Amino acid sequence: MTADAAALMGRFWEGNMATILVVDDDSHIREVLSYALKQEGHQVRVAENGEEGLRMARESDVELIVLDIMMPEMDGLEVCRELRRNSDTPIIFLSSKSDEVDRIVGLELGGDDYISKPFSPRELVARVRAVLRRRGSAARPNTPAKSAALNVGPVSIDDERHEVRCGGELLQLTVTEYAVLRTLLGKPGRVYSRAKLVDVIYSIGHHITERTIDTHVRRIRAKFKPYGYDPIDTVFGVGYRAREE
Repeated sequence: MTADAAALMGRFWEGNMATILVVDDDSHIREVLSYALKQEGHQVRVAENGEEGLRMARESDVELIVLDIMMPEMDGLEVCRELRRNSDTPIIFLSSKSDEVDRIVGLELGGDDYISKPFSPRELVARVRAVLRRRGSAARPNTPAKSAALNVGPVSIDDERHEVRCGGELLQLTVTEYAVLRTLLGKPGRVYSRAKLVDVIYSIGHHITERTIDTHVRRIRAKFKPYGYDPIDTVFGVGYRAREE
């Protein structure tokens, strides 16, 4: 087997193959990202505006969306807002805006990651790989599986189904929200600093600030609020921990 073939097989064994939708009004960016993602073994679909991207996301079975924010007619934030009404498909935002406020807005709407332009295709591919890994799509063979279910108080997590329930009721969490909650509930009572959660959840070096974790925790709490329960305690000046029941 050649070195190139071995590398390709390695990617396949890592479970990196996925169907990815790229939504961007810049044809050059669509071409570059399509090529880079296909080289990783992914299937790629493209849309040139937000309305087309929303339609394709709803009508086809995609496992991750790379979504530009600044587009005419329907921007990426509106696409994300519409999708999050009934979908937890992972979303990685692209934008020429690098201000942290814009990142927080995207994450508040349910984005899983955020990349500022200009960026390298290699960085995008690494982010895609990390998000898919968080979803469980990149599990390696011979790696011990997580327990099928985790129960802490009224909260149950089923890793095989990628489901979270509170008192038996199903909640819709994004991939990253799921990863944050799963990490905390895995060791109830243990305090995780924001920096530690960034390291555990994102696992690759990039410009994710500790405030990003606050955003994810805030969204998790909002989804549990209708059930009268908050699974996460804030340890002021330190970080977060799951409640011990």
